[in-house]
Amino acid sequence: MQRMKRRATAGSTVQLVLVFIAAVLATLAVTWVLVTMFGRKQEARTPFVRVAEINEISTDPEPWSLNWPHQFDGWKATAGDKFHGGAHYLPESKLDSHPWLKRLYAGYAFSIDYREARGHAYMLYDQGVTERVTKKPQAGACLHCHASNSVMYRRVGLEALGKPADDAALAAGFDMPAVIRGFQEVSTLPYGDVLALIAASPDGTPDENDPIVPQPPLGGFSGELAGELLPKGHALPGEVHPVSCLDCHDPKTMALRVTRPGFVLGIAALAAGEGDAAHIPSIGRWRNGDRSLPYNPNKDATRAEMRTFACAQCHVEYYCGSKDTLEFPWAQGLAMENMEAHWNEKTFPDGSAFYDFVHKETGAKVLKVQHPEFELWSQGIHARSGVSCADCHMPYERHGAMKVSSHNVRSPLKNINNACQHCHSVAEGELAARVATIQKRTVDLTERAAGALTDMLDAILEAQAAGASAEDLAPALELQRSAAWRLDFISSENSQGFHADQEAARILGESIDHSRQAQAIALRLLARDGD
Repeated sequence: MQRMKRRATAGSTVQLVLVFIAAVLATLAVTWVLVTMFGRKQEARTPFVRVAEINEISTDPEPWSLNWPHQFDGWKATAGDKFHGGAHYLPESKLDSHPWLKRLYAGYAFSIDYREARGHAYMLYDQGVTERVTKKPQAGACLHCHASNSVMYRRVGLEALGKPADDAALAAGFDMPAVIRGFQEVSTLPYGDVLALIAASPDGTPDENDPIVPQPPLGGFSGELAGELLPKGHALPGEVHPVSCLDCHDPKTMALRVTRPGFVLGIAALAAGEGDAAHIPSIGRWRNGDRSLPYNPNKDATRAEMRTFACAQCHVEYYCGSKDTLEFPWAQGLAMENMEAHWNEKTFPDGSAFYDFVHKETGAKVLKVQHPEFELWSQGIHARSGVSCADCHMPYERHGAMKVSSHNVRSPLKNINNACQHCHSVAEGELAARVATIQKRTVDLTERAAGALTDMLDAILEAQAAGASAEDLAPALELQRSAAWRLDFISSENSQGFHADQEAARILGESIDHSRQAQAIALRLLARDGD
């Protein structure tokens, strides 16, 4: 009996010990969870530690990397695993894969050298080595989007306005009126002159001369600029950087902002006009207000809109030649027809009609489209649904407790889970297949439009050779201008139709129609003169 009591007592003691141990472990687990949660909350409240001081002259991204390493790593990753410079690393030539582009751009520098795009880290390097720059004169306006240049614009603008423009004045704050004035001063200067102005402007790291992203070899791989050999020993007075942190972020608050004067003027013109901007609610609010001040994206736009505007500073259509200041053609709206009408009504400062180049084969004065991603996106379902550029191309990712936009800007197809599946509860394979179908159909239709264009050019050339007059061919040359504009609009836009697939198909259909109309006019003239 006593033995049984001792056993029961021992069993109770063991149970008490086990319960105590379990309670201790549970307490430790709960404590660990609470401490971790507290730590994560504190981490989220302090998204960065300001190790390096940055200001309005910090175009060099290196000091930013000390404060925001995750964002910097993403930005640098746009170069891939390693930055690959040199002629043998240049991407494939579009002129080889699509020979009709040589005829579309005949007489323009793009008929000499036109390559597939690489990541943002290459935007300045690849421009500096292209034969479009080394073989042909180019306006410095081309650097509006390829270099971190707001400090240069501001310096030149302040000097033109008779205000202090030393390093201290430039570092003190951002001055958009001065930026716009500097932009107007240098926009028509030669490429080499504007590049030198950027290099002569402070970049925030005066004692550092080893840029994170290598600078392009001056004069490309042939040592030429605008078709002339550079003098031996010729060098830039400092560093130039591709678009970097300062171009999209306020250095004090890290708030998104736009710094490109072309965009600021263009979006204000869009707001002041009557073109459709339903996908930009802040413009609607501005239009319904007193309009006493121009629409200012840095004050009037929402944060969601700024996640598109930051990209739309550059991924757009614009004029960047040497005969006039760079211009975004948005006064009548963002649709293809709106911009075409703007260019057709525009004149150069000397009063002559606007055109980008004279077509070498036919003599038509035609337009050259840049890369209208923002404008085509504006016609699509994602824009109407409030989806921004950054939502897909810079999707959010987690670093500890922090939610950060990926700065490895790239195709959403490289990151379908983060870029697409937050909205589309569809398997990755199916989403990728949908995109592939849209893009294949667009590419196939582009090739048909290109075939119609080349048939048109052949017919016009035959009519000219047979003696058709310029007056007789004027309607055909006008149709050439509109057909080429439409084909170029889609072939130069980098989504292969995905940003607005039905709009892309419509535009290419019109291009085919206009090419065939022009071909018919030329063939009728040929038949008439042959009788």
